[in-house]
Amino acid sequence: MKDLERFSGKEAETLSPSRLQQVSPQVQLITISDEESGQRIDNFLLRICKGVPKSHIYRVLRSGEVRVNKGRIDQTYRLNEGDVVRVPPVRVAEKKESTAPGSEFATVFEDNHLLIINKPAGVAVHGGSGVSYGVIEQLRASRPDAKFLELVHRLDRDTSGILMLAKKRSALTNLHEQIREGDIDKRYLVLVQGDWKNARQHIKLPLHKFNAPDGERRVRVQADGLASHTVFTLLRKYENFAFLEAELKTGRTHQIRVHAASSGFPIAGDDKYGDFGLNRELQKAEGNRVALKRMFLHAHQITFMHPDTGKQVTFNAPLPPECLRFLASLKEVPTGS
Repeated sequence: MKDLERFSGKEAETLSPSRLQQVSPQVQLITISDEESGQRIDNFLLRICKGVPKSHIYRVLRSGEVRVNKGRIDQTYRLNEGDVVRVPPVRVAEKKESTAPGSEFATVFEDNHLLIINKPAGVAVHGGSGVSYGVIEQLRASRPDAKFLELVHRLDRDTSGILMLAKKRSALTNLHEQIREGDIDKRYLVLVQGDWKNARQHIKLPLHKFNAPDGERRVRVQADGLASHTVFTLLRKYENFAFLEAELKTGRTHQIRVHAASSGFPIAGDDKYGDFGLNRELQKAEGNRVALKRMFLHAHQITFMHPDTGKQVTFNAPLPPECLRFLASLKEVPTGS
């Protein structure tokens, strides 16, 4: 073990072997672990200084109050294992703090590198845009001893199914590289309105992201948008509906929802791009058909290379009971009709 670095003045005489030492009522000295190495100092500070405005984080960086190994750095500095970061006193924004309640979710798989859950519909993956907290905040609250827990990807609030989180930075970096290279295979189950004909259909429509007048994030098909590709496979047909598997070849925001709706087959229960009149009807039971009070989109399968073993793995999450009940209440028709 290398010698502990000595500090002069009022801050501290020695750095304790523990990862974090409180050197005054406010100043902290943090030793960077292997899992924290590689990230930029500004992102590191934004993560550990909960409730501190982003503008204040950059202000203390510019002022030189943040030191690494007793030297000044700029906001682009990338941390190394063993670096000692001096975090100065920072003032938390004066507002009522919303503390996420600790919660666990149905676990699909977990080891020392990954946590894969089956996210329910109606739960955001993270706080923001009017949502106080989401899955990641609730999981961190329920696992206070976890040194690292980050989202690998995201799901829409109203989409259920497989959500993957990294428990090590090395796993997060590896999986993000697989996403960039298109090496992760994600499949969704979706129910659309309409008389779907093709057994397998490729939809390639460029997508453009914008903000609606109410501030909501939306996506539309636009010629100069980002290239987007979804492959739909017909699984079963029902009167007025088709049950499909959607395979993402690209991972754009709201891609499946917009590709389906723009092709004339809106997703049942989609409150952004769907058939609003149909959605109102589906929320009430009628005859043998039970009510559907959610969007019928479920991330049911993911295939990737495990970041530690390098072996290909596939995980599945079954359709939620409310979706199964709704399908069972529909009248199935032959797929060739």
